[in-house]
Amino acid sequence: HVQLVESGEGLVQPGGSLKLSCVASGYISQQYCLSWFRQVPGKAREWVARVASGVQTPRYDRSVQGRFTISLDNTRKTLYLEMNDLTINDTAMYYCAAGHNGGCWTDPAKNDWGQGTQVTVS
Repeated sequence: HVQLVESGEGLVQPGGSLKLSCVASGYISQQYCLSWFRQVPGKAREWVARVASGVQTPRYDRSVQGRFTISLDNTRKTLYLEMNDLTINDTAMYYCAAGHNGGCWTDPAKNDWGQGTQVTVS
């Protein structure tokens, strides 16, 4: 399993920017799928963006397309999420996830998870 630790939480005004980080440790396969999810209390966890080995182009949920950028620093084993033009609807706990066996899964049981980092837009 992969251990993940997120950081970068913050309170920002609408229109502002924030950059989240997620450091991975433990066994990391050459085949991987690393994602950011977010969750608001009382709602299901929703997928935000991902990068995957063998796939050149990152993928984004439509709600963040054009505003968020996901990137991976392989040397530092760190996943980033740069968030621009934030709105109050982006307020959530953000989690990074590593898919088991390098697969891209939305099933929470098929991912390793970090503890989350809070983003508040107000």
